Amino acid sequence: MSASLSNGLASPEPAVDEESAVLHEPLLAQYQQTLRLRRSQSNTTSQVAIVGSNVCPIESLDYEIIENDIFKPDWRSMGMIELYQYTFMKWILCFLIGLIVGLLGFFTNLAVENIAGVKFVITSNMMLARKFVAAFLVFASSNLGLTLFASLITAFVAPESAGSGIPEVKAYLNGVDAPAIFSFRTLIVKIVGSICAVSSSLNVGKAGPMVHIGSCIAAIVGQGGSKKFRLTWKWLRLFKNDRDRRDLVTCGSAAGIAAAFRAPVGGVLFALEEMSSWWRSSLLWRSFFTTAVVAIVLRALIDVCLRGECGLFGKGGLIMYDVTSANISYHLRDVPPVLLLAVLGGIVGSLYNLLLNKVLQIYNVINKKGISFRIILACSISIFTSCLLFGLPWTASCRACPSDASEPCPTIGRSGNYKKFQCPPGFYNDLASLFFNTNDDAIKNLFSKNSDAEFHHSSMLIFFATCFFLSIFSYGIVAPTGIFVPVIVTGAAYGRFIGMLVGSNSNLNHGLFAVLGSASLLGGSMRMTVSLCVIILELTNNLLLLPLIMIVLLISKTVADAFNGNIYDLIMALKGLPYLEAHTEPYMRQLTVGDVVMGPLQIFHGFEKVSNVVHVLKTTRHNGFPVIDEPPNSVSPVLFGLILRAHLLTLLKSKAFLRTPTQVDRDAIVQFSVEDFGKKGLGHGDKIEDIELSEEEMEMYIDLHPFTNTSPYTVVETMSLAKALILFRQVGLRHLLVIPKVSGRVPVVGILTRHDFMPQHILNLHPIFVESRWKKLRFRLPQLSKLV
Repeated sequence: MSASLSNGLASPEPAVDEESAVLHEPLLAQYQQTLRLRRSQSNTTSQVAIVGSNVCPIESLDYEIIENDIFKPDWRSMGMIELYQYTFMKWILCFLIGLIVGLLGFFTNLAVENIAGVKFVITSNMMLARKFVAAFLVFASSNLGLTLFASLITAFVAPESAGSGIPEVKAYLNGVDAPAIFSFRTLIVKIVGSICAVSSSLNVGKAGPMVHIGSCIAAIVGQGGSKKFRLTWKWLRLFKNDRDRRDLVTCGSAAGIAAAFRAPVGGVLFALEEMSSWWRSSLLWRSFFTTAVVAIVLRALIDVCLRGECGLFGKGGLIMYDVTSANISYHLRDVPPVLLLAVLGGIVGSLYNLLLNKVLQIYNVINKKGISFRIILACSISIFTSCLLFGLPWTASCRACPSDASEPCPTIGRSGNYKKFQCPPGFYNDLASLFFNTNDDAIKNLFSKNSDAEFHHSSMLIFFATCFFLSIFSYGIVAPTGIFVPVIVTGAAYGRFIGMLVGSNSNLNHGLFAVLGSASLLGGSMRMTVSLCVIILELTNNLLLLPLIMIVLLISKTVADAFNGNIYDLIMALKGLPYLEAHTEPYMRQLTVGDVVMGPLQIFHGFEKVSNVVHVLKTTRHNGFPVIDEPPNSVSPVLFGLILRAHLLTLLKSKAFLRTPTQVDRDAIVQFSVEDFGKKGLGHGDKIEDIELSEEEMEMYIDLHPFTNTSPYTVVETMSLAKALILFRQVGLRHLLVIPKVSGRVPVVGILTRHDFMPQHILNLHPIFVESRWKKLRFRLPQLSKLV
């Protein structure tokens, strides 16, 4: 290791020359020159993030194609037959992902419907027997038990499974890697915990967890086989890289949405619009195929349930919501209420994001105090929720059963629109019909047609306020929870309330207003348009709503963008996940990469001593190291390439050492294969602490030339930071080498990584640009801040 090159910088000019030049330089130039003298400080951007409910170190993924003596004879140089076999294997894996996700999606829905169904049937029977206290105790204790079990397995077995998982998967597809995010343990806890959390009557959903479940399955299937289970077929080993795994995880996330809502096209568009940072036509085909498999599996299994062979499977779940008749028509006078609904959806959605962000900040403080505090918080939310769900229906007045009801009134069984609760025979409690159901059945009731007189104004307002706040307070607990379905329920409630206020002044029935209300709140909170539009259409099976849904989504998103950002982006920022946005800040055009590149730079020579390699790996956390050649191996110092930390660990583990710094022969290279340097299985990466070397081996040498990527991406130090960010993100890089503008200096100035492009790091180096940071037009409402 050369001490003279430790920071990768040329010697600064004498102080006298600097002072004389300062008098003739503009302020910005003076500022930049001063900052260049401080490059030796380290990047202060956080290298850890909250994954699920666990704080853990994060890294970046290696999407770059490596070109060296080992990887040259890999699949890129294979013939057409081998290439077709490789492509065929991709389709087989996509089929397996769709099949498994479809089966798990159905199993999850079936388990939720039956567990919740048994709870509601027992409670309802006690209510019929006028045993109200016993009914509440059974209801609250069963909810508490399910929540406690979900929080226990999440906190002790797989903290990474907490939350919806969508922010973590979205960050992964952007290039952020975190340990155990897709492990088998996380998958099992996500499935079981999601079933328990949703069944416990917490106002949480299963759509977000299903996205994480689908991504876990894709990552496990695509990890390139397993030596433990003797899955070492050659064509499986070809997938031991981050590029193929990224594509499969994208397909898995699309399959998750398809399984949650039985919306195959919506799942593809969701992955395209919200999840993926890199997209191409071949990925579109494979994700569409994956979701088609999910849809076929669900359709076949739902037919079994329709024959009554699925126990207490309710009317919600995976069954489409029938919201209107075929002869629906709307006119110009129906547009103003819809526009009002859209504007309100944008305002309420931005308020929802603001409050959820504040609550999650408070929960983070509580979670830092220990696991016991996390579990107590989850149980407290469960008890509070049970009290509200059981107590609030008592505030609603009993309503007489309609004479033309399309189903028995009061409801017989576990689901329906007319829950009896405490009412006398011939009457029903409209608020209990919403609270004493799963979220899926509540959506079914709100979306239902020919039910304009079914709910009272006060009941709908109470239900909306309760769902709004319960979904905010329930999301951050230590359990697998989603917010997609709670937002749909909340939006449907306020949409139906608006429909009640409009009354006969519109041709649209209250069920249609509920659908549009869900669309407006989804657009105001999640800021998606195309994918949400298709998902809602697939849910309701009604193309006649298309124009209105499009208008509502566009307006609600536009209004909400004036206040704050996407809910998933806010959660990612709160978790500390270094997500690279597609746009660049204006101040990045005024900075060069040389203004932000940091030191000290760790450099290896082409022939490096083993002890130096071990020392650098033990004392740093860097994952890429420039390799340079100096005389006598070259005429002048020259950048040979970049070698990864994982590859150095493989070389140390295999003890491919030389007694003298001489070029390794061809036979020594042949002993290695592409699989030896492939991506390790999930959570099975090598560690420098696990490698034992003798003193004699420490004095030997390694020839790094055959294992170094000889064509890394490089930029000159005068390139604008904005241009470098576009290159870094669009190519999907982990390391970007910065080379000097003029010759005669060291061949490499530094390395840019993901954290060097983070606004926090850049503005910490250059605080002069804090005020000029690009911001969207935001309306600041002091009243909202005071509320929280």
